[in-house]
Amino acid sequence: MPSDIRFLNKLRLELAYFSGVPWLRGRRAGVAGVVLRFERVRPRRSDRFQPLKAKEITPKFLDRTIRALKRWNYDIVPLDEVLRRAVTLAEPRRFVCLTFDGAYKDLIASAYPVLANHGVPFAVYVPTAFPDGLGEAWWLALEQVIGLEQRISLVIDRKEQRFDIATTTEKYQLYAFLESWMRSLAPADLSFAIKDLCTRYSVDLARLSREASMDWDDLGKLAADPNVTIGSATVNYPVMANLKDADAFREMAMGRAVAQAAFRRDVRHFAFPFGDRASFRRQHAAMAEEAGFASAASAIPDVVRTEGRTGLHALPRVAWDGRQHSLRAMRVILSGAAFPPVRRDRDAI
Repeated sequence: MPSDIRFLNKLRLELAYFSGVPWLRGRRAGVAGVVLRFERVRPRRSDRFQPLKAKEITPKFLDRTIRALKRWNYDIVPLDEVLRRAVTLAEPRRFVCLTFDGAYKDLIASAYPVLANHGVPFAVYVPTAFPDGLGEAWWLALEQVIGLEQRISLVIDRKEQRFDIATTTEKYQLYAFLESWMRSLAPADLSFAIKDLCTRYSVDLARLSREASMDWDDLGKLAADPNVTIGSATVNYPVMANLKDADAFREMAMGRAVAQAAFRRDVRHFAFPFGDRASFRRQHAAMAEEAGFASAASAIPDVVRTEGRTGLHALPRVAWDGRQHSLRAMRVILSGAAFPPVRRDRDAI
């Protein structure tokens, strides 16, 4: 999202806070609560080129967020409680559920000490190839290649393309272009493209992916905590819209089976990789239910509404990330005033 649009959205939320509209509208909206979506939690970096910064928060900001939620008297609840409240009548207090995508190493290194100190429940969605050291975090490799080089070349649509990226602005523009292109590729083509790029510019994709991800020992420590819900995010974290239906179902079912074998428990919750509207389809929500999941989380922003008006297999989540710094804006979002009324088709995506 361009910086000027982000600024206007932030300004709109700030003005809404001071207008008092959220508190009046929120009482009538039938809002049960909000599922918050995080990815990485780590100390602030000074690098000029950080195309993935919007997916990060600092441990200090996570602590500040949890303190604010407690101060505002929100119930911080696990995913199973989200599902219960989504199908019942409104309760006096609204909930917030904390979820983390990607199973990154910094979850246990930087976020878990904060979460454990507060004693709050949270969920982590695990793409099971990554703890085995077999996953390919192509988005991180793309960031590293572009950050290190002044010019790069690669094959796009069978043609060698060359890009000069001497300035930070040019690097951001190229990252946006290539990230969008790679997300459009079938898994085999994507794997070939990122491996080719990493080979050309001496980036160790396997090592980068392995070092960024929790291993099974890390995940075992989290799983031993009763406040932690372990969910699945497929095996290889593909863009599901690029898969054939049989392959999409296999990714879901195998991811769940591997996680259940590893943790010796039922894995009831799923998150669509990437999770935006372009990354999965209506049929994938039905597949998640068929695969045995009680919920399937998206990255489509919305609140969770009461009395069954939210589709549990396209569960909305609000990203709270490096673009957001105002707790006033967060309170407007939690009220439900920032989102349109519920659609009749509750599973529409």
